[in-house]
Amino acid sequence: MNRTATAIWNGDLKTGTGKLTTQSTALNELPYSFKSRTEDIHGNAGTNPEELIGAAHAGCFAMMLSSLLSTNGTPPTELQATATISTVPNEGGGFSIAKSDLTLRARVANISENDFQKLAKQAKENCPVSRALNALEINLTATLL
Repeated sequence: MNRTATAIWNGDLKTGTGKLTTQSTALNELPYSFKSRTEDIHGNAGTNPEELIGAAHAGCFAMMLSSLLSTNGTPPTELQATATISTVPNEGGGFSIAKSDLTLRARVANISENDFQKLAKQAKENCPVSRALNALEINLTATLL
């Protein structure tokens, strides 16, 4: 199984702009820019690579946990996962992605807190995106509602 995404970039780094398109066209010429990467763009159209990594991590984690909970006989009613991707400055300029903080709010019936935390940790460690991000610090705060 292969999935593709295409980035088209025009111009220099600071004033240029780009468009992202995914194979499914869920993203279809979605704009991105250096400004969207380095400034608060709340309410503006567009994205950035860190935001997309966060979406991928939150989505993958939620799917993995759903599978684990269902196999446990306690399928979730709702999983709300958020991934906050943090960057740090590099020596000599630029920045690096340092960590992903996963926050989970879950509605799951008939499960103990201990079992819930154990399965959430297992999902964090084993979802494919977590594995791909294994060079990062990955933290999890999981709340059973």
